[in-house]
Amino acid sequence: MELIESELGAFWELVSQVWRTTAFGINVGHLLTALGIFLIFWILRGLFANTAIRYLSRLVARTETVFDDHIFDAIRDPLTFIPVILGLFFSLNALGLEGVYQSMADNIVRSMVAYAIFWALYRAVDPLAEALGNVKKAFTPTLMDWTRRGVKALFMFMGAATILELWGIQVGPILAGLGLFGVALALGAQDLFKNLIAGFLVIIERRFQRGDWILVDGVVEGTVEKINFRSTMVRRFDKAPVYVPNSQLSDNAVTNFSAMTHRRIYWKIGVEYRTSVDQVRAIRDGIEDYVLGNDEFAHPPEVSTFVRIDAFSDSSIDIMLYCFTRTTDWGAWLEIKETLAYKIKDIVEGAGSGFAFPSQSLYVESLPGSAPELFAPPE
Repeated sequence: MELIESELGAFWELVSQVWRTTAFGINVGHLLTALGIFLIFWILRGLFANTAIRYLSRLVARTETVFDDHIFDAIRDPLTFIPVILGLFFSLNALGLEGVYQSMADNIVRSMVAYAIFWALYRAVDPLAEALGNVKKAFTPTLMDWTRRGVKALFMFMGAATILELWGIQVGPILAGLGLFGVALALGAQDLFKNLIAGFLVIIERRFQRGDWILVDGVVEGTVEKINFRSTMVRRFDKAPVYVPNSQLSDNAVTNFSAMTHRRIYWKIGVEYRTSVDQVRAIRDGIEDYVLGNDEFAHPPEVSTFVRIDAFSDSSIDIMLYCFTRTTDWGAWLEIKETLAYKIKDIVEGAGSGFAFPSQSLYVESLPGSAPELFAPPE
């Protein structure tokens, strides 16, 4: 009996030793306590999101401006991360770590705090950019988008650098060491930097914006959908996307049809040569009266408008029509042209004339068989 009690005592002593000390010298009791604390704060995270965050949301909604509402919505997730950081802090303290392990635990908490701060700053960039209405008027939407992405990248870099510094990793020497590598990389990435600079020039010069219809001779014609750092995505009218390097859009002539103030109609109307002077004059005056009397067309001195007898061609008397519509929409412009064509046909036929078509006249002085045969006496 005594032997059994002795063996049980030895076993209990073994269990006690294991309970008191595990990996890294952490007491199992402390480990369970830490896990319990972290679990409690994880549960409080949901309670915090449902009560405190909702209460703050109602407070923000009472203000007259909507800017604070957008900021609060953006940083809502980082705020709900606060209980997790608190739970991690108290649970690590409950472990009773010492020396280097305590230092590592402190760095973990500091890193989580830095992560939450720069996460909130990163999320706040979008509502802050939307609130800067005056700046949006000075810059193009594309430049604002580039600036937004640049600020986000800056916060990401600052957050990563802060966390590295907390762990004793100096960022300055790393950047200095990357200098030589950057020179070698720049030599091999000249086209990348060229296109990046060209993209900035395109945006600053405001050659085009998203949604504009552009034409680059020999390159592409279509609608601009996205201006990236290296290339611009242009969707052709057959709906196929084309990724054009920004250098081609910066170095070549770009026609921006979306920047048109008016849309031009330039026709040569050929009438038959049998048309008399009075008929030609009636046709010309009828076309001019229709164009100048229709509000769908822009009128002088806003634009130049000409309806003139232009040339005597091989098969027709040509009347030049040069005018502009007020609309720049392609569909509406086609409809106006169609109505104008109907009207011109009515005017020409109403004047008793007709439209000419290419023809040639052949003059023959004599026809075969119409002259008497020559007498040839026999030999």
